[in-house]
Amino acid sequence: MSAKPQLKPLKDQAIVITGATSGVGLTTARRAARAGACVFLIARGEQDLKTLCEDIQAQGGRAAWAVADVADYDALAEAADKCQRLFGGFDTWVNNAGVSIFGPIRETTLEDQRRLFDTNYWGVVNGSLIAVEHLRGRPGGGAIVNVGSILSDAPIPLQGIYAASKHAVKGFTNSLRIELLREKAPVSLSLVKPAAIDTPYNRHARNLTGQAVQNPQPVYGTHVVADTVLYCASHPIREITVGGGGRLIASFYSALPGVAEPLFARFAPSMMRDKSHDYHPWDDGLYDPTNDGLADELHYPVVRRFSTLAEVRKHPGIAGAVVALLVSVGVGYVLLNQKSGPTRFERWKTQADPRRWRMPSMPAMPWLSRLRSDGMDGRLEALQAELDRYGGRARRGLEDAGGRARRYASDAGGYARDHAREGGAVAATVALLGVLAAVAIKARQNDD
Repeated sequence: MSAKPQLKPLKDQAIVITGATSGVGLTTARRAARAGACVFLIARGEQDLKTLCEDIQAQGGRAAWAVADVADYDALAEAADKCQRLFGGFDTWVNNAGVSIFGPIRETTLEDQRRLFDTNYWGVVNGSLIAVEHLRGRPGGGAIVNVGSILSDAPIPLQGIYAASKHAVKGFTNSLRIELLREKAPVSLSLVKPAAIDTPYNRHARNLTGQAVQNPQPVYGTHVVADTVLYCASHPIREITVGGGGRLIASFYSALPGVAEPLFARFAPSMMRDKSHDYHPWDDGLYDPTNDGLADELHYPVVRRFSTLAEVRKHPGIAGAVVALLVSVGVGYVLLNQKSGPTRFERWKTQADPRRWRMPSMPAMPWLSRLRSDGMDGRLEALQAELDRYGGRARRGLEDAGGRARRYASDAGGYARDHAREGGAVAATVALLGVLAAVAIKARQNDD
């Protein structure tokens, strides 16, 4: 069987979505149904599932649901069997369900930590294994989309257990993908890593900090992640990050962990403080489903509705064309300047090039003619020989100096080429430190 899956358009797909009644899962379900897909919804809250399914059907969509905890493999397998009976199977499985804990690791009970891993990690494992077994035998195969987090690349304090679970999801997803490639299974396995998203995620998390928490800016709308998930359902993408702000922080952490970790330790807790809401430690969905109804967004004051990073990853051809156009404009500008005459740089380079240096000609010596007329030809010949000897030494000295200058210029050019990339990294680091300085000022304001 071919290793390349034949992914269908969304309108021809049946899609299973876990964690479908809140946040990214809720938005993904609604947008998939609007695109014409059959959606099979899985969550723990029965009433929310019924309401969502009725809403989708009222708008002309096709939907069904099953109550299941993703940590329970048997319950999840039964939900997959129900989807098989109703829709004839599924083409895409989205592992989206997740919970979180805010608080120091040492103050989090082992029971709570295991419960979080049961949902965030084992839920992904259970869903992926069930989906692989189904899609391997389905004509054309299908797609599995695992929703991870940018915190799998850059952990932060107070969310250590959550970050650890997302590290596990990333490692599992990459390892399973390699095995599927080795087996030539027609299954596309994508990892979507959102940055801070405008969801009820914080409200549904177990909060041990003693204060209300929020996602630090920049925050992106749930539809940005949902559109990326659905794009992966019909396009085989290995991994994609949603949110350039999160990617910048993760890159900074990867390049300079020794600098990033002290900064995260100092400023991240302050950036997550939410002074506009009260502290509610009991309002979480770690063990039981929440009862606050269908909610996909919290409506932060500033929410970004577009992720350039994700769009570039989804459409690399367009991004490459834009880069090629910019390069062509730059090359054309240089060529036009050269055609209109030597530029200031070219004139300076010509003057500085030691290979273009010339020894000045010897000045005229009228007194030599007078000496010849006085019958001193022998002395003149000796004097001329002496002058030639000193002139030869001078020329050789100039040639040696020119050679050394050329070697120094070549070494300087090589040094510049070797360190150009390092200089770019330093410039990027300086810019990033400027951003971190602004973050520090905001954090200090929050502390006050």
